[in-house]
Amino acid sequence: MNKISIPGIFILLFLISCSSLPREPKFTNIRGVVFGTFYSVSYYCDKGRDYSQGIDSVFNVVNQSMSYYAPNSTISRINRNETTQADEHFLIVLKRSLEIAEETGGAFDPTISPLVNAWGFGFEDRMRMTQSVIDSLKRIVGFENVSIDGNRIVKAIPEIQFDFNAIAKGYAADLAGIYLESQGVETYMVEIGGDLIAKGLKPDGTGWRIGLEKPARDMFAGQEWDYLVELHNRAVATSGTTRKYFVEGGQRFSHTIDPKTGRPVTHNLLSVSVFADDAMSADAFATAFMVMGLEKSVEFIDAREDLQAFFIYSVNEDDFETLVTEGLNVIPRSEL
Repeated sequence: MNKISIPGIFILLFLISCSSLPREPKFTNIRGVVFGTFYSVSYYCDKGRDYSQGIDSVFNVVNQSMSYYAPNSTISRINRNETTQADEHFLIVLKRSLEIAEETGGAFDPTISPLVNAWGFGFEDRMRMTQSVIDSLKRIVGFENVSIDGNRIVKAIPEIQFDFNAIAKGYAADLAGIYLESQGVETYMVEIGGDLIAKGLKPDGTGWRIGLEKPARDMFAGQEWDYLVELHNRAVATSGTTRKYFVEGGQRFSHTIDPKTGRPVTHNLLSVSVFADDAMSADAFATAFMVMGLEKSVEFIDAREDLQAFFIYSVNEDDFETLVTEGLNVIPRSEL
């Protein structure tokens, strides 16, 4: 498991920790919007102390580091080659991104930003995509062209641009959890746009019960939570193809781009929920598996002890099936 450090400023935000007041823990839930999605932070703490200010500070720091919608963020400035100096959070996420890129043979690639933008899933309008356009963009995509020298980011190709959308939410969830632990909170759940980490057991001795969404027929369909898991000191992230896409010429184009082909994936994997020790890793592997497809992903997980996954895949236009890897207990809601 990769350890994540947190700057001292967060530790000082609250001088009184939960552990200093040994009283019956009370449940608190904080909700809001961050990184263009919804978040929910739940925890048990003496007197239900409000840690929303500290949580907001964590999210603001991550946003200032890794939001390419913020023109002065670290990632925006590095993408424009205005600086090579990276902050602590950028370095942590890039290092883990390069590790997972290597492990997955490039299925996860933090330099895929030019292709994501060209297909209209980033912060630019969709281009008219031809094979020549795709080939030209692929020349400036490739994690192997990036290295870290101290706190400097070295690009072998200056046009390389980073995209942490498939890992930053997980990292922010981990960081918020670390902040809560610094305040003495031992039982909590942090969820950001489907990326989630849960620690500790609730007062009744149970873990955190999490719903896994049934694939939607289209992006406008309501959410249906047809599967449940119970988490204890574990993280989960879900990625899929049924919510974010565009239709052209009667064909649906997924937002998941294969770095090798430069095109949206076309296999039958509808969604995957990945379980790992930290949300940052779960987030990145979920994207990688959506690129790799069902068979390669199952083979990858079978060779490891730190990952489990719940796959939903189509068998025809109207029906789907599920696959649960070893060591994971997923309960259909119909069985409760």
